Amino acid sequence: MTTMPSLLAGKKLLITGVVNTESIAFATAAAALDAGADIVLSSLGRDLDATALAADVLRGDVEVVEADLTDAEHLHHLTDHLLGRWGHIDGALHAVAFAPREALAGDFLAARSDAISRAFQTSAITYASLASVVAQLAPPQGASLVGLDFDAAGAWPVYNWMGVCKAALESVNRYLARDLGGRRIRANLIAAGPLHTRAAGGIPEFELLTGAWERQSPLPWDPKDSAPVAETACFLLSDLSRMISGEILHVDGGYHAMAAPLREPGELTPSREETP
Repeated sequence: MTTMPSLLAGKKLLITGVVNTESIAFATAAAALDAGADIVLSSLGRDLDATALAADVLRGDVEVVEADLTDAEHLHHLTDHLLGRWGHIDGALHAVAFAPREALAGDFLAARSDAISRAFQTSAITYASLASVVAQLAPPQGASLVGLDFDAAGAWPVYNWMGVCKAALESVNRYLARDLGGRRIRANLIAAGPLHTRAAGGIPEFELLTGAWERQSPLPWDPKDSAPVAETACFLLSDLSRMISGEILHVDGGYHAMAAPLREPGELTPSREETP
């Protein structure tokens, strides 16, 4: 991690989606602590024990609270809890997404409407739900909402309805930027390259995505390294991003900017010395 020690000094942040130490959310939590923030982790009830184990690895005594962002009562209790603990929050990371397997793989048209609806509710609508919590607790100087995205500008060989959910997430982000900007609340997404997380483990043929990055990313992409995404999240949660909103910031090694593959599978990017 290369996060500046004082980047988030004094910031009160909610980090959702930490289930184990391999997640982007966990890497962000660790980076935020290193940058001086105070954090609270939220987790689904079924994941509370796993989240608590991950929290034990973090520096300091990090609180874990139960919060299902699809449940209005949970959102109300989460808001009250954070209000009682800190009186306000300066930002939050949305790292919540889920789709039943039939919405991720197989025949795109065969997915049932209930599976698609569940994916939309969990992966896109909860971003607006978390925004409502931030809006209620933001101090006068404003706050920052950051969400995790996977570029929805085109169709992927896998991902199916989750790709559609990410397109919805990107649209929600723009409308949140519109409606919350007057209160100095920023809304931004990070479109990360493919990373080996628990969520990725549920994507059939995930290696098709990592293989695409091996061929097309101009910067060497390490699917095991969440630090660049976590550090970018800290930047967006900090005051350095105070005039950035409605943005989709790509942290993908430059993949999104390339029109075609740059090399064959297994071929390394030439070093400066090796380039003729």
